[in-house]
Amino acid sequence: MAFNPFNWLWGLFSLDIAIDLGTANTLVHVRGKGIVINEPSWVAIDKRTKEPLAIGSRAKEMVGRAPANVIVIRPMKDGVIAEFEITKAMLGYFISKAHAQSIVPMPRPRVVVGIPSGATEVEKRAVYDAAMAANARQAFLIEEPRAAALGAGLPVSEIKGSMIVDIGGGTTEVAVNSWRGVVVSRSLRVAGDEMDQDIVTYVRNKYNLFIGERMAEQLKMEIGSAYPLENEKTMVVRGRNLITGLPEAIEISSVEIREAIAGSIQVIIDTIKDTLDEVPPDIISDLIDNGVCLAGGGSQLLGLVDRLTDELKLRVWVAEDPMTCVVRGAGMILEDPDHFDEFLVGLDRTGNR
Repeated sequence: MAFNPFNWLWGLFSLDIAIDLGTANTLVHVRGKGIVINEPSWVAIDKRTKEPLAIGSRAKEMVGRAPANVIVIRPMKDGVIAEFEITKAMLGYFISKAHAQSIVPMPRPRVVVGIPSGATEVEKRAVYDAAMAANARQAFLIEEPRAAALGAGLPVSEIKGSMIVDIGGGTTEVAVNSWRGVVVSRSLRVAGDEMDQDIVTYVRNKYNLFIGERMAEQLKMEIGSAYPLENEKTMVVRGRNLITGLPEAIEISSVEIREAIAGSIQVIIDTIKDTLDEVPPDIISDLIDNGVCLAGGGSQLLGLVDRLTDELKLRVWVAEDPMTCVVRGAGMILEDPDHFDEFLVGLDRTGNR
């Protein structure tokens, strides 16, 4: 890319931004300020013009309630871009919003974006291209489990093994790190969204009741669990009876929701076990001391720590503020880019400014 004096000039006054471009939520970290945006990855679009009408929190409020001429979608699927143009518009919106207090009329920031460790070269390129198309001056990529490990404060720069399990909306990322590198990793496209779909299917099959994604997510968050609870819970769920076509409300227990998501939970557990099976004995010894760190929104599922502790025979713990680990880790790259240079993938080394 040729030198552009306007990019260079706007870059002097633009911010350095880290972005966790998640399937469920997008978080933005600004260098020197911390996390300034945490909004759902939803976009409302005019069916006729294809123009975005609302992005983020306002768009999510329209899910299931939009008029006929509006569709509300998530442009990310399984942690990667499913709708390029819509993702570009969403990124541009969040970049502009992060510069809301800035005097720059056309922000051209340096951007670090998290990607799944299992992303293909085409998927990586799509994220890079979307960031550049959204007016980034430079775009860098970091694999999400490495960013999550940094954000969780794991000793990734030491000659000592540590394990991170990042359960997001679209993917579950499992990685064992040692001495600034990844020993073994897995990327699984089973995570929070899959559990939501499990709940929708379970309620439909058992009660002939059709519920929306938002109701399924609410059930998961409020009474979902991976392990028997000391005091089981119940919740009233509302939907449409598929036989009568009429509205109906029923009461569902945490036992039923646990049964509904059991398959997805087991797949995640099996993936963690498969990862551990490839870890060298000396690093296994480190993991016995350090345990397994959980990050991402899925880490907050009730009883998950107890279930994993029981299955893995290792200490399992949840990182502080687990939902922000990836973006905080990506933000650390911006604070000291030279020190963390090797953590990046697809790094633009052409010297463009």
